[in-house]
This record gives sequence, structure tokens and C-alpha cells, in this order.
Amino acid sequence: MGNYGVAAVRATNLYTKGQASSPFNAWNLSTTALFGKGTSSQTKSCPRDAYLGLCESGLVKGIPTGNYTKSADNKAYAVTAAQLLLSKPSLIDLNNMALWKRVLRHRRKETTKTHNQQMDVVRGLFLHHLLLPRSAAGTQSSGNHRTKGN
Repeated sequence: MGNYGVAAVRATNLYTKGQASSPFNAWNLSTTALFGKGTSSQTKSCPRDAYLGLCESGLVKGIPTGNYTKSADNKAYAVTAAQLLLSKPSLIDLNNMALWKRVLRHRRKETTKTHNQQMDVVRGLFLHHLLLPRSAAGTQSSGNHRTKGN
């Protein structure tokens, strides 16, 4: 698992333990600790938006659905990867690039599109049993829809 997978797991733990006020805040705390505040790795949007898209969809254990990202593409890539892994767990044996290409084919996108750490986020959460199947995801809504800045 790469650094962004670690960041996603740490962010989830920060949020679920009440140490962050929102998934966005949890991601920022996690990536600041890993990469340093304001570094290009800390502010990288693709893995962040993949994580927030999974949270927004209710696919991350312990995080309610809400409005957390405006990135439709990174959310869609991450949700598709999560669905693929949850439906066929053996796909975890693929490396990030191979999983990425599967996601692009599944979404009927050009397979030359560059991977930008979105799969690392999804794989990290999957390996730590923090992804929920769609059927369970709907039960997480708490009515408390926190947004990006909260």
C-alpha cells in the first residue's frame, strides 16, 4: 500500500475517532502528517477527491454520506474501483495500474488516461476492511451532512 492508501486509512480513523470534524478535515490532517503542510503531495487533488468521493457515496465505513467533493471524475473512478474490488476481491492482487485500466474499461474511458493515485486510496481502504458494499452504504446516512469546510 502506498502513501495515499495510508493517508486514506489514517483519515478514516481520525474521523471515526472524532479527531476530525469532516472527511475533508481528516484528509488534510492525515496528508499534512505524512507529507508536510502545503507540499504538492499534501495538496494533490486526485487522491483527495477519490477519498472524498468514496465518503460522499457512503462507501467508507464509519463516514456518513454527504457533499464532500465537486470532482465527478475522481469520485466515479474510485467508486467504480471499490465496486470492482468488493464484487471480486481477487482483483486486489492487481497493481494500481492494472486496476486503473480495468476501471477505465468499465467506465468506457480512454485507457491511456493517466493514473494519479486514486487506486492507491481505494486499495488501502479495501485492504483495511474500510469499504462497504453499496447495500450497506445506504445505512450510514446520519442526517448530518458535513461539507468540505466543516
